[in-house]
Amino acid sequence: MSTEPLEQAIASTRAVLTNVTPDQLGASTPCAKWTVSELINHIVGGQYFFAAGAAGAPPAGGDTDYSAGDYVAAFDEGAATSVAAFNAEGVMGKMLTLPFGEMPGAAFAGLAATDTFAHGWDLAKATGQDTDLAPDLAANLLVGAKASISDAFRSPDGGVFGPERTAPEGASNADQLAAFLGRTV
Repeated sequence: MSTEPLEQAIASTRAVLTNVTPDQLGASTPCAKWTVSELINHIVGGQYFFAAGAAGAPPAGGDTDYSAGDYVAAFDEGAATSVAAFNAEGVMGKMLTLPFGEMPGAAFAGLAATDTFAHGWDLAKATGQDTDLAPDLAANLLVGAKASISDAFRSPDGGVFGPERTAPEGASNADQLAAFLGRTV
């Protein structure tokens, strides 16, 4: 597996992130526990979390408020670090020890792509942007998510994933993925 899906997810989410305005930072998001500001912090911090996991290092603390500064530049830096970590020799083929258990590097890269893309969708929804993001990538991520996300990862409070929702007739691939991950579309 290559980092191409992650790089595509990064590009999609970056395009959404560049259109977020400071007056939207306090708005609610499809992630019930987070405002736009908190979601940005998760999106940017997630890139560093993925990089640390791919490198076999413990994740760094998540207390940085990226939304208080140039969050696009912070995302760019984190994303470059994440992609570089997954591109390091042998990472995709080895088992990684992560805070939630062991996982093959390629599977963790897939999780990173799905997380990055899904939270880009959340950010688009929260800020009134188009949610029809990267249709081919969204379709591929949906196939992967359906193969790897069982009901054991779902909870009514949306812990890791909320209960699967039904996307409306004719929904975009990104909206279908969001519904599968528990978002109301």
